[in-house]
Amino acid sequence: MAAGEKRILCVGLVCLDVISVVEAFPAEDSDTRCVSQRWQRGGNASNSCTVLALLGAPCAFMGSLAPGHAAENLPDVTARDFERVDLSQYKWIHWEARNAGEQAAMVRRVERHNQSRPAGERVRISVEVEKPREELLPLMALGHVVFISKDLAQHFGYRSAAEALRGLRHRVQPGATLICAWAEAGADAVGPDGELVHSDAFPPETLVDTLGAGDTFNAAVIFALAEGKSLQDALTFGCRIAGKKCGIEGFDGIV
Repeated sequence: MAAGEKRILCVGLVCLDVISVVEAFPAEDSDTRCVSQRWQRGGNASNSCTVLALLGAPCAFMGSLAPGHAAENLPDVTARDFERVDLSQYKWIHWEARNAGEQAAMVRRVERHNQSRPAGERVRISVEVEKPREELLPLMALGHVVFISKDLAQHFGYRSAAEALRGLRHRVQPGATLICAWAEAGADAVGPDGELVHSDAFPPETLVDTLGAGDTFNAAVIFALAEGKSLQDALTFGCRIAGKKCGIEGFDGIV
């Protein structure tokens, strides 16, 4: 990281993914022999931070880590934990919505920090709401950039990303950007001006591994927006990088 360069911080989950590799996607209720199996680090915020690092962004992760190979019942990051973060080191902080009450307090601390800083030194706030849990929804109102999942949109009865954005835009703060990826249908977003933008998906020639594709999309969009790209360019970049990730195992081949 260059001297004085501010980082992107991802706050949320790190976990252990146990991945079984098979010759082809198994039919329902069938027995399939594994070709191989591997353990790898996972979790939405952890994956997004990995992708940001691979893209060349100065970044950091905040979450609960285990000292051994596996652990149970690790606590989520609390607002008290977050008080130790030196906000002046960061230009963007991204939350994976989990313990909503604690995370709301974290965001409010960033908002207070921003109020005392000139525009060029304020921290951008993004939130990903993936799980359709009622207690997480208030976090949508706290982000400058808000990512919602296809699962969440379908939970509310929406049948496309564009329909979900129109229906849920009232839940974000004025001037915020709302983004929804819809797998092979690409992704849509609506920015502060209210204009809907769309990017098609970029599927690989051979589908290999979709695990973490959404986390990859989020990270690539954040990376592009943090670099000053337009919402359209950021959305297209996110879809391109997510598509490339689906054609490889893991993340190491995305750049």
